[in-house]
Amino acid sequence: MRSKRNQRANLLRYLLLLAGAVLCTLPMIYMISTSLRPNGALYEFPPRFFPRLSAVTLENYQYILTQSKFYINFLNSVLVSVSSVALAAGVSSAMAFVIGKFNFPGKRLLFGFIILTMIIPGTTMIVPQFELATKLGLVNKLWGLIPFYVAWVIPFSTFMIKGFMEGIPNEITEATYIDGASVMTVFLRIALPLAAPAIASVSIFNFLTAWEEYPWANTVINDTSLRTLPIAIAGFFGQHQFTQWGYVFAMSVLTLIPVIIVFITCQKFFVQGLTAGSVKG
Repeated sequence: MRSKRNQRANLLRYLLLLAGAVLCTLPMIYMISTSLRPNGALYEFPPRFFPRLSAVTLENYQYILTQSKFYINFLNSVLVSVSSVALAAGVSSAMAFVIGKFNFPGKRLLFGFIILTMIIPGTTMIVPQFELATKLGLVNKLWGLIPFYVAWVIPFSTFMIKGFMEGIPNEITEATYIDGASVMTVFLRIALPLAAPAIASVSIFNFLTAWEEYPWANTVINDTSLRTLPIAIAGFFGQHQFTQWGYVFAMSVLTLIPVIIVFITCQKFFVQGLTAGSVKG
């Protein structure tokens, strides 16, 4: 009797998981299917979720890949995202090491302030950020996006990495200090290698934040040669009196490729890093 109940519970659980997976993947499947059909086929009646095999075409991808501005926008996004991730990883891991392994006056207040900044919506800061960018001469400059992206992700990154830093045994660091190592040596040779899973896991989120960010980049960047991919995709909306959805979705699919590569590369650290960051703290 109990085994039948367990089987029913497992069946219900699998059905719920399957339904959730379908809901999550349907938009992506529709995006891919739309990118493989001509723009005119999108308005056919009755509408089709999947295109007919005879209507499948790569003309949308051919158009995007023959545009030189696509490669410029792609390189701009890569430059901004990689730079933001690298700087955020260095700054947040150093802050997490200091907060997690040292005691000093105002430690709790500092960490509480870091947590407090995580609850502030980013869109509410656009006006003061724009004024700051204007005073610093960062408007309409690609590298001007990087410090703001880094500032956005540092609180969350520090919070996650701090839990991993606290898990490093004090015996290891103390033995290193006894051997004559400096704080910088302990940080670079002991703390960073051991905290690599946490750093890799938060770097995935940081990469996604910088890669797909649109409002701030659209506010600061005016030059078409400095646009990132999200702004370039938005440029197809309303172009030539109507939205060319085939081009929009084809470019969106191409934009997903670096994200998938980053996730596959760092996935072995992903679960371990999130678990350590959530338990400690």
